[in-house]
Amino acid sequence: MSVIAAQGLRKKFGNVHALDGFDLQVEPGRIVGLIGPNGSGKTTALKSILGMAALDAGNLDVLSFQPKAQRAALMQHVAYIADTGILPRWMRVKDLLEYVDAVNPSFDIALAREALARTDVQLEKKVKVLSKGMHVQLHLAIVLAIGAQLLVLDEPTLGLDILYRQQFYDGVLNDYFNEQRSILITTHEVREVEHILTDVVFIHRGKACLSLAMEALPETFFKLTSPSNQSLPPGALQSRATLAGTESIYNNVDAAQLQQYGEVSTPNLAELFVAVVESQHV
Repeated sequence: MSVIAAQGLRKKFGNVHALDGFDLQVEPGRIVGLIGPNGSGKTTALKSILGMAALDAGNLDVLSFQPKAQRAALMQHVAYIADTGILPRWMRVKDLLEYVDAVNPSFDIALAREALARTDVQLEKKVKVLSKGMHVQLHLAIVLAIGAQLLVLDEPTLGLDILYRQQFYDGVLNDYFNEQRSILITTHEVREVEHILTDVVFIHRGKACLSLAMEALPETFFKLTSPSNQSLPPGALQSRATLAGTESIYNNVDAAQLQQYGEVSTPNLAELFVAVVESQHV
């Protein structure tokens, strides 16, 4: 059973198509990166998945629930960390843990305290005095102690320094993720997460312009770096001039043939996204 099964999702705001036939498939035990620029439809897609927004058309199933109609039941199995703090700022950390323990039967307060003991977050402090990094650590500790089947992360490390970002993803991988749980991540910091993703979906102007398992990337897409005056083989998704020469991205070609023209490597996700979007003119 798929964790998320979305086909042909459509949502329009006035004359703007936020989602324009968007498809997404997330299987158990996968970490899926939803990559796209501002205005691409990421936020609308996430809100739809979490039951926070109604769709104009399409089929959407999340953990066998209809998100909008069955949101209360769905959210017993889903955890969400947004790019902005949504925890009650007026509460003390210890009181917040006790509150969550009282309202959520799946919450393990001992596990949350254990996770916080490895951070700088103090139980006696109020949420409002915590730094951005500590706030995210607190939110993650609560999520880990609930153990939801699906974790949705929307720019979770926005504004954090490199140390906190590393600690956050280490916590997600070591303390949350397993073969029965899935993670959906949206982020602008593509290079920061591409090493932990099992799958990637590129979204642009409300459409999924690429869905790919990360293990298939090295055998599907190739980056050719050749001298600036070198003629290029046809079929490049994109070519651009760099200090290293001309860099071109190719899809489903013979890598051995490309090597006649220069150095062949695997593009990173940022390079691939730009190439795919520009090649499709979406």
